[in-house]
Amino acid sequence: MSRKNLILLVVYSVFTLVMSYWLGQQSYQWLPTAAAAEAEPVGDLLSFLVSLGSIVFLGVAGILGYSIIFYRFSPHNADGAPIRGNTRLEIIWTIIPIILVTWIAWYSYAIYQRMQVLGPLPIVELPELLEEKAIATEPASLTAQNSNLNPERIQVDVKQWAWTFTYPNVGVISHELHLPMDRRVTLTMTSQDVLHGFYVPNFRIKQDIVPNREIEFSFTPNRIGNYELHDSQFSGTYFAVMTAPVMVQSLPDYQAWLDSQKQAQAPLPSSPALQEFQQRPATSVKSGWPTVKPEPRP
Repeated sequence: MSRKNLILLVVYSVFTLVMSYWLGQQSYQWLPTAAAAEAEPVGDLLSFLVSLGSIVFLGVAGILGYSIIFYRFSPHNADGAPIRGNTRLEIIWTIIPIILVTWIAWYSYAIYQRMQVLGPLPIVELPELLEEKAIATEPASLTAQNSNLNPERIQVDVKQWAWTFTYPNVGVISHELHLPMDRRVTLTMTSQDVLHGFYVPNFRIKQDIVPNREIEFSFTPNRIGNYELHDSQFSGTYFAVMTAPVMVQSLPDYQAWLDSQKQAQAPLPSSPALQEFQQRPATSVKSGWPTVKPEPRP
């Protein structure tokens, strides 16, 4: 390799690394505002994947550009070099993808474990530090520990076309999901008909809800605000507008809302999905395709 080509390779390698790191940092802005403790590691994983993908893309694009510029077709040399194969090159381009895929799998697993640590795992402390920490611990940190060990439990029932949330400890039923800030929440979710998906973009996590099964889903909201719950799975023609409001509140406001709802009746919300479903076309649609009636159950 000539000195000129070596300098060009070094300059482009530095450009690739700097640009990939910059794109990875920019990827945080592509996501909605984080509103749960689990959202941060998910953002870190996306940044890592964007940076690594940018390195691969810019590296391949650079090699292609270099080949086109310096090794393009010349009418004076119509035939290329008679290369039959290059074992060393084939080993290199086999090993590098294996390393990258293994790296992605390892980092993804580390992020998953980090999210589990943020969850209900017990806090293990040395006996000699218990007395000292009992004096120094503030009420807020005690609340956070108790939150992980005793999460707020909410029952979620979903069907076409409504979300229903039951707070069993106080007997409140609502079609709005209210959550206390900085307190662990465990949702016990069931589907009454088809496959649905619980997804709040600001939490950056989602969970499929399978019919005839109870599925638990835990997370910790950490930002006060109003958000929107979406059905992330195709559960029918109008599933995209099957939404529900999500309110993250301070603990006093959350308790006040629960108290105000104890005697209230939860009316079925005006669902855009239900409105679309109930509309009928002015003229009936006839596809002309024959239909086959299902056989009776044995």
